[in-house]
Amino acid sequence: MQLSKKTLEKLREVINGDGTDHYRSGPMLVSFFSQIGFNDTYGQGFPSRWFYTEDRLQKINGTPELDKCIKMAFAVIDFVGKIDELDSLIADFNQYLAFDKWEVIRDNDIITFKRRDRVVVESTKKASSMSEDEFLRRTFDINIDLLGLDPAVNEIIKIRLKEVESCVKNDSPLASVIMIGSILEGILLGIASSYPQQFNRTLCAPKDKEGKIKKFPDWTLNNFIDAASEVGFLKADVKKFSHAVRDFRNYIHPYSQMASQFAPDKHTAMICFQVLKAAISQIGDYRKSLQGGAK
Repeated sequence: MQLSKKTLEKLREVINGDGTDHYRSGPMLVSFFSQIGFNDTYGQGFPSRWFYTEDRLQKINGTPELDKCIKMAFAVIDFVGKIDELDSLIADFNQYLAFDKWEVIRDNDIITFKRRDRVVVESTKKASSMSEDEFLRRTFDINIDLLGLDPAVNEIIKIRLKEVESCVKNDSPLASVIMIGSILEGILLGIASSYPQQFNRTLCAPKDKEGKIKKFPDWTLNNFIDAASEVGFLKADVKKFSHAVRDFRNYIHPYSQMASQFAPDKHTAMICFQVLKAAISQIGDYRKSLQGGAK
C-alpha cells in the first residue's frame, strides 16, 4: 500500500496519540516500530516524536510493513470498552485514505483493507444528522450561571468568552481555537466535579495502569467530551463537533501545527465557537432537567 503525504501525516497522528488516552512516548514509539522490524534505541539525541514516526512511516511506505503498521495502530484489543472511539478514529482516517483508493475495514476484532477502483468520499451526514452549515445557522441561549460552577470560575469564563468573540471577529482564528478548547475543558471539568459519580461510572472513564478511574485533573478533553455525552450533558451532534475542537486545540504546540500544516481560518474559528455555545446551552438545559427544572 502506497500512501500520500497527507495520509501518512494522519497516520502519524493516530500512532503518536497526542491529546488522547493512546499517547505514545518516545520509548513506546521505539517499541511500536520494533514490531515492524526497526532496531532503534531511545536515548540522548533522540529526535522529536513526530519526526521519528514520520521518518519510519516514509521508510515503510509501499511495503507490507505499512499494512502491519496500520493494523497495529487500530488494534481492537487496545480499544476494549471504547469501540465507538475506535470506529470514529477509523472513519476519520478513511477520509484521507479514500484519496489513496483504500479503506480500512473493522470486522469484529479483525482489521482488513479494501481496495477501491476510484476515490470514494463519504458524506458527513452518515456520521451526523447535521452539516456544518446547518450547525452554524443555529442559535443558542447562553447563560453561564446555569452551569452551576464556582462563581469565581463563572466570571473567568465570561471574560474569556468576550475575548474569544473579539478574536473571532478580528480574524485571529488560532487564538480563538486554543481559547475555545481551554474554556470547554474547564467547563466540563467543573461539571464532572459536580457530578462525579455519573462521570466516573461511564464506560469511557479513563483508567490508570492499576485499573482505577483517574482523577478528573488527569482526564483529557477527549475523556470529558465522551463522558459528558454518555451521561447526557452533550447531544450527538455537539459531541461530534466538540471532538473537532479537541483536535484543533492540539495545535497549541507549534511543532504539531508545523507537522500537520494546519492553518485555521475564520470558518474554523466560527465552527469551534458555535460548538462552545451549543455545549454551554445543552449542559445548562440538562443540569436544569436533573434538578427538576429549577434554575
